[in-house]
Amino acid sequence: MVHSKVQAVTQRIVERSEETRGEYLAQVERAHITGRASSHLSCGNLAHAIAACSERDKDLIASGRGPNLAIVNAYNDMLSAHQPYGSYPDLIKKAAISSGASAQVAGGVPAMCDGVTQGRAGMELSLFSRDVIAMSTAIALSHDVFEGAFYLGICDKIVPGLVIGALAFGHLPAMFVPAGPMPTGLSNSEKARVRQLYAEGKVGRKELLEAESASYHSPGTCTFYGTANSNQMLVEIMGLQLPGSSFVNPGTELRQALNDAAVKQLVQITEPSQYTPIAKILSEKAFVNGIVGLLATGGSTNHTLHLIAMARAAGIQITWQDMAELSEVVPLMCHVYPNGTADINHFAAAGGMQFLIRELLDAGLLHDDVHTVLGESGLKPYCHDPFLSEDKASVVWRPTVEETGDASILRPASDPFSQHGGLQLLDGNLGRSVIKVSALKSDQLYIKAPAVVFESQDELLERFKAGELDKDFVAVVRFQGPQAIGMPELHKLTPTLGVLQDRGFKVALVTDGRMSGASGKVPAAIHMSPEAVEGGAIAKVREGDVIELDAKAGTLVLHVDDAELAARPLAEVDLSAHSRGMGRELFKNLRALATGAESGASILY
Repeated sequence: MVHSKVQAVTQRIVERSEETRGEYLAQVERAHITGRASSHLSCGNLAHAIAACSERDKDLIASGRGPNLAIVNAYNDMLSAHQPYGSYPDLIKKAAISSGASAQVAGGVPAMCDGVTQGRAGMELSLFSRDVIAMSTAIALSHDVFEGAFYLGICDKIVPGLVIGALAFGHLPAMFVPAGPMPTGLSNSEKARVRQLYAEGKVGRKELLEAESASYHSPGTCTFYGTANSNQMLVEIMGLQLPGSSFVNPGTELRQALNDAAVKQLVQITEPSQYTPIAKILSEKAFVNGIVGLLATGGSTNHTLHLIAMARAAGIQITWQDMAELSEVVPLMCHVYPNGTADINHFAAAGGMQFLIRELLDAGLLHDDVHTVLGESGLKPYCHDPFLSEDKASVVWRPTVEETGDASILRPASDPFSQHGGLQLLDGNLGRSVIKVSALKSDQLYIKAPAVVFESQDELLERFKAGELDKDFVAVVRFQGPQAIGMPELHKLTPTLGVLQDRGFKVALVTDGRMSGASGKVPAAIHMSPEAVEGGAIAKVREGDVIELDAKAGTLVLHVDDAELAARPLAEVDLSAHSRGMGRELFKNLRALATGAESGASILY
């Protein structure tokens, strides 16, 4: 039996989305054709599409005897998470041959890393790269010569962008194929300690680089529970990749066996008797399952933007209010850094996604009557762990562990770390925002202190170095939103604010920008909506105004008389320095088109 609150929120989403979902499904139906794609091409079209293929694949595609599968790849070898994808196309093609299919690299999409651009001008392109990736995916698939598609991407904006692009081709079966996390390196607690020492000037760049390099040290996803690993949690719990495939390390025999199994399964769901397009998988219930997973794991705040944009691509309208109401009944079951000291490998070893999904299903917090890449079997198969067969030639799945392997990392739904989910909606006269509460201590959930106003994160760092911030305060960092400068992450502030917090001061952040998926130690009301350039109240805050942030009550209040606040002029800031250089001039029109944070900060919907 599904929990009444989960059922009620789902029903409200269904009703709210009736018109847009209906329009989307009608579009999908119009795009779906019977027979192989090649049969609908002219000879000239087809000859261009298969000119570079092997003779075997030319014959297979032209005759229509087997499906032709697209590969949309986010490979580059600068980013550790995407480096393994360099070898995937050839491996997928080989596995496709064994399954009587063909596969072609339809196109590549950009993949940028917020960890590399953090605090730099390039970060101002980061959020919009999601929508560029969606459009790039559409271009790759626009040749209309495929019966299904593999999507190879793992990190922050890449997976949401791939999902949005894939949904534009909702009539195609889809398979997301992860690369897996790098093995565990330097502990997250030690990495955080060195970062704070550097922020205080107690160690130099040499020591900082040594710590960072010992943490980020090999191919694979970063091991903390940021946006990249939240992506993998989401696509698994929403049924877009094979059970247990999210957190298997690159270069292992099990990783390769899972990839081969993914090819075989995609081939199966392209067949008429098992036809399962992505539009059928990503239903209203699947998106509710994704939100539940995000809350139960204390996942990345970035998904309060991405989930809304992804759902809209499927004609589904979800809101922060939906997330907030689900958070009231979804328990926090995971402590993975930054919510704890363990990394994603420790989480997987303790029971991982399979334990999590089983517990949530048993508690009535997930919809089981959904389609996945396995077809109509629901989420029960996702409660099974993958293992190599005895001959190591394939994957077998077995029921997951009955009890958690480590209760300091992963707990049952009946004995969670908190009865409340890891995210909270804040509402008040400053506007609406979200806050990640899963990494906060109980005494950090409330603060009432004077505002210190900054127009950039660099200004805050300068005042910290000048010794002006050794006090209780709420940092207001504004003009950081999508329309202002592209909504960069402000994770560069975390070590500095953490230092002040460790010195005994009560500090918090209020911003219309983003924080990293790895944020959480410092109370941060982020994604303020409306943003400053839209005339949001955050643009009226003055130095010394008292701000009250109450994460338990879900309120964010500027203690200024309503009449006075209404009469105050909006602050004006010259943002011209953010309009050019590092490619930012090419994104001018995207900033102008961007919707607000609560609408997904998208240029597409």
